Amino acid sequence: MKGDRGWIPGEADLDWIESIAPPLSKAQEAIETAARDPRVPIVDRDAGRALSVLAGGRRRIVEVGTAFGYSTLWLALGQPDDGTIVTIDPDRERTDRARAWWREAGIPDERITVVSAKALEAFEAGDPALAGPFDLAFIDALKPEYGDYLDRLLDGRLMAGALVLADNVLWSGRVSGSRPADENTAALRSFSEGVLADDRFTATILPVGDGLLAATWHG
Repeated sequence: MKGDRGWIPGEADLDWIESIAPPLSKAQEAIETAARDPRVPIVDRDAGRALSVLAGGRRRIVEVGTAFGYSTLWLALGQPDDGTIVTIDPDRERTDRARAWWREAGIPDERITVVSAKALEAFEAGDPALAGPFDLAFIDALKPEYGDYLDRLLDGRLMAGALVLADNVLWSGRVSGSRPADENTAALRSFSEGVLADDRFTATILPVGDGLLAATWHG
């Protein structure tokens, strides 16, 4: 349902929000620049800000999909100073660059652990860093595997009340059908429909960035 008289936010509204938002750190600006060419997938800035807010009070975070560590940094900046993050990505070249940016932003190395492996393989191998329990999980990796990632997380790795977040669930209009589907669309649609219909969660989709699913796990 839209707002009063069919109103929905436009470019002027988004520009105003941007104008009053705290400025990015030099590390965040550097990641955005580096991700443009060649294109490396990172969360939209609006989604990053939402992640930072949602990470407040969350001390043990697991992230599936690091890339250049942009979302990792937003999460780290939002969580308490004694919080930790475990992030999973098989591309060491990217995660090494991410580590340098995290340091530039003042995040101590001990706060972020990188698991250098494909996520499902790391979960199946029982990597001790992924044992949990975690109070926030962020999913942003291979779209057809979102459901599998969630299954592994629900296998004793989340504490009751944990927040599960997933990026790209609107998939630039493809999931709703407003744009033609691609090979990832059906999996993303099934993932979101499944979580929102699961009475073990209280869940919604926030229309920020490319769509951010947010779900509280009741355990």
